[in-house]
This record gives sequence, structure tokens and C-alpha cells, in this order.
Amino acid sequence: MSFDLEHNLTTTVRPRRSFLFVPGTGLDLLPKALAANPDIICVDLEDAIAPQDKVKARTSTIAHFAQYPQNRDPASPEMLVRINSLRTADGLADVLTILKATTPPPGLMLPKVKSPDEVRLLAEILDGIDHPIRLQLIIETNEGLEACHEIAQSSSRIDALLFGGADMAAELRVEPSWGALLYARTRLVHAAAKAQVDLIDVPYLDLSDMDGLEKEAKASAEIGMTGKGAIHPKQLPIIEQHFSPSDNQIAHAKRITEAFEKADTGLLVVDDKLIEKPVLRSQYRILAIAERLSKGSGTTHNR
Repeated sequence: MSFDLEHNLTTTVRPRRSFLFVPGTGLDLLPKALAANPDIICVDLEDAIAPQDKVKARTSTIAHFAQYPQNRDPASPEMLVRINSLRTADGLADVLTILKATTPPPGLMLPKVKSPDEVRLLAEILDGIDHPIRLQLIIETNEGLEACHEIAQSSSRIDALLFGGADMAAELRVEPSWGALLYARTRLVHAAAKAQVDLIDVPYLDLSDMDGLEKEAKASAEIGMTGKGAIHPKQLPIIEQHFSPSDNQIAHAKRITEAFEKADTGLLVVDDKLIEKPVLRSQYRILAIAERLSKGSGTTHNR
């Protein structure tokens, strides 16, 4: 769904509540990942791949996307490839291979982004091929956190930022606890909101602690993140529950948008509350995600 706010901005919105990684050397796991139906599936050429297996992973991944259907069901998971850092030889080899591919992947996930310049450079290179490859950027370094506002706005190809909490904790010399990383998360919330892109939180790494996952997903959603990664399909229901609009939120968004569409003013009272026109963007976002989920196999959750 796209919406036009004040006739000068059209934004395409899709749910990015959850994602799963599949290693580039383990593409036989893709059917299982597809069956779990996260919002995003990312084939990993970076951390999940040993140095001696990088070439094999790159070759098999590009071969997979050569068979990728061009008119794929839009309700199915968004498919990405996480390449290696653009500041490494493997990252450059990944890009060169993708540029030569007849059917490149529809989206790339860039790790360890440190500056807007590297994103602009990749975007300019991608402009040279006739394919609208989208970008998602992982912020997981001190340099990246410092420049996150500029990074988030460095290309119109960007759909989301992702928080790399484990690497960030190591950079900050702290444990990857919620409190220790709260500043980094909230800084990214501000950057993503200003750029009008999604912000996906780091996966919760303890598969045995579902209560901990629940608390962290709830807290991430409350501060403005739009999704969270998963390391196993069994984490997806909890994650998607907290990042899906509730029935009450959907109904409230409908009332607000309908009221503004009928009125010629920037200020209204809806449900006994004073509502200003800038809130429309977030309300249209709720409705767009709800519409998307109602058409796919995902559903909204009544919380």
C-alpha cells in the first residue's frame, strides 16, 4: 500500500516485523524458512560463512537467484542477501558478482556500515544496472552510530536500518544488555524515523529464554523499532505479535484518517483527543501494514 501525505510524499509500506537468516552454504534450508513465513529472509554471505567457503556461498547464492521468479507473490517473504562489508575484498567480490548476474537479488543487506559515502557509492554503482535493488543497512560500529542520521538518508534505495547489537556491545566494551545498549537503540530510532525507513532490532540469542524474548520485543516496539530478527522460527510468533498493529490501533487509525480526509484542517478532535495532522503518517502506516497482513498469510494480533 502506498499513501500520499499532503500530496508531496508517496511511501510504500510493507511489514518488516521479523527476519530469518539462511547461510549461503545452506540453501537447502530455504524451504523451511519460507514455510515459517517471516517478513524477511536473508541469505547470508557474511558472518555465517567461513573464509574458505565465501566463494562457494557467493556462487550458489547467485545461482539461486537466477531461478528467482520476477513476479513473486508480494505477500511472501521479502528476499535479501547480506553481502560482506564493502571495505573488504569479499564484499567487493560480492558486488561485482551481483552486477554481472542476469537476475540479481531484489535486495541487499549491508553490514558494518560506517559512513554515508559507502552507501552512496554502492547506490551509484547499482544505478548502472537495470534492476531496482533495495538496501537495508546494519549499524553496528561506533562510527556508524555517530553517522546514523546521514547514513539513513544517503540513498532512496534504503528501506530499513538494522541494529547490530552484538558487535556494537563489543565496540562499546559492554555486555549486550538492554540497558547498556538503550542509547544506541534510541539514537537509531530517531535516525530511522527522520528518514522514514524501518528499524529492525538485533535477534535475541537465547532460544531457551522465551520470556526474555518477549520482554525485549515489547520494549523494542515501545521505543519505536518496527521489527526484530530471529534465530529460529519458534521465535517468530512472539516477535510478530509485538510488532503487528492491534485491532484497537487499526480502528483508531481508520477513525483518524477518515476524519482528516473529510476535513480541511490541520487539527481535529478524535475520540475526545486533540489530533494534529503530522500524526497522519504513522496512522497511514498502521493501515498499510494491516492491509498487507490481511492479504498475506500473516495476521494482525489483538493485544
